[in-house]
Amino acid sequence: MDYKDLIMYQIYPRSYYDSNNDGIGDIPGITLKLDYIASLGINAIWLSPFFTSPMKDFGYDISDYCDVDPMFGTLDDYRKMLDKAHSLGIKVIIDQVLSHTSDKHPWFVESRSSRDNSKADWYVWTDMEADGTPPNNWLSIFGGPAWQFDTSRGQYYMHNFLVSQPDLNFHNPEVQDAVLAVSEFWLDQGTDGFRFDTANFYFCDKELRSNPPWEDQSVHGRGGGTGFNPYAMQAHKYDKTQPENIEFFKRMRKLADSKGAVVMVGEIGSDYGLQTIAEYTSGDDKLQTCYGFDLMEEDCDGKYIYEVLQNAKKYLDDSYICWATSNHDVVRVASRWKVDGVAPEQISKFAMALLTANRGMPCFYQGEELGLGEADVPYELLQDPYGIEFWPNFKGRDGCRTPMVWTSDSGGGFNTSGQSWLPVVEDHLAHSVAALEGKQGTTLDCIRKLCGLRHSSSALKYGEIAVASADEAGNVFSILREYEDERIIFIFNGSATVEKVELAFACGLNQLWSEFDFGAEIVEDKIVLEPYGVYVGLSRV
Repeated sequence: MDYKDLIMYQIYPRSYYDSNNDGIGDIPGITLKLDYIASLGINAIWLSPFFTSPMKDFGYDISDYCDVDPMFGTLDDYRKMLDKAHSLGIKVIIDQVLSHTSDKHPWFVESRSSRDNSKADWYVWTDMEADGTPPNNWLSIFGGPAWQFDTSRGQYYMHNFLVSQPDLNFHNPEVQDAVLAVSEFWLDQGTDGFRFDTANFYFCDKELRSNPPWEDQSVHGRGGGTGFNPYAMQAHKYDKTQPENIEFFKRMRKLADSKGAVVMVGEIGSDYGLQTIAEYTSGDDKLQTCYGFDLMEEDCDGKYIYEVLQNAKKYLDDSYICWATSNHDVVRVASRWKVDGVAPEQISKFAMALLTANRGMPCFYQGEELGLGEADVPYELLQDPYGIEFWPNFKGRDGCRTPMVWTSDSGGGFNTSGQSWLPVVEDHLAHSVAALEGKQGTTLDCIRKLCGLRHSSSALKYGEIAVASADEAGNVFSILREYEDERIIFIFNGSATVEKVELAFACGLNQLWSEFDFGAEIVEDKIVLEPYGVYVGLSRV
């Protein structure tokens, strides 16, 4: 199976399905729900980390790369899940969190023990300045300096995230070899590919030079920072996105190809997201695809999305981007793009259609197919250290991580005990799988129809893309895909008002797709689009 045939679905394991009633989702729970996933038309799942971890950052702080944390199950459970997924034609993509480890990882325990042990240079260590301060101005995304003083060595170590997540030193060839061996282990289990967390963070500047201030105000939606976080005030010239990073991924690509891996997906948090994605995916010797945060901004109206699509066309002609509008780190799209007078379900349908239409790999986040909005988790129930640090200006990521709702009963069918690590919110129950199953016109119906269209359409998988605007502002825009004798067009109204466009804007594709009502109709010589409505027309010879 070619990676361009994949439709990916992200699973946050601790919130998907709890098979043993301990309040935490697990790998056997995922296995039990694979038939449901296959019914959506999904043929690839991305699993967020399930490896051994102290869980300070909920699995993104790994203490053993080659084992399953007991809260999620066992390595044998993982193999059983793989077998079931493969029997259903589903590829399994797992997170590789390689830029940093937990401070409980044996590598770091040894590294911090002295300055002359066998792993002394496996992490980014540096001496203090003459006045006792860190060597530069680098900041942690999670708040404060990116440097922590360690009394055992009398030196600072670098951490891009929590203090308990020290950064590995990829300038050391032994570190590269070690993480390649980790990836080889999982490929040998039968894993089909990887999603690389913070893929452009592996290398920092060898000289540890300070970052300059951010001055390019023309760039909208840079990855990595937010308005309340000082991290966004720097241009991240030296702490990440170094040229050596790409050379490392060439090594990783050779390994993956030798094992028959299907796909490698990179997460790019960069000042210049699309340009960086192009660098990491051009040609056939690096990552096949990457995703950034361009469609995970708050103000993604039609004009902004049109600009993103234009820039993608400009920078990514030689690349195959992975498109996502939600994941485990951002407010759910139904709430983030909220528009007065527009139902959240319509926003969800619009977003799913956008992912389907775009050139690149669609990636849906669990619950997106149900039209779930962001859960309101009160401060006293927060789990996310990021949200606890910046409350109340930023409530963290717990609101998009609450348990999946399978039934409309109290507890949402997440398990039979009714206990869960984050609360199941009442607002979600009306959108459960059971509540939507079998009903026409729901978001669940929508994703199935869209996935079916994507699988049946060579134009959507392999075709070129043309983007056009129907108005000067760009609130109404089209995506035209063509491949051999097939043509398909999506016309999007990214505004809060009813919009009409000339039928000619459909480029001759004037037969409205009859499979689903996306909030569009043809009236005389006009296409009438409801707020956040989508017109779909296609032609096959």
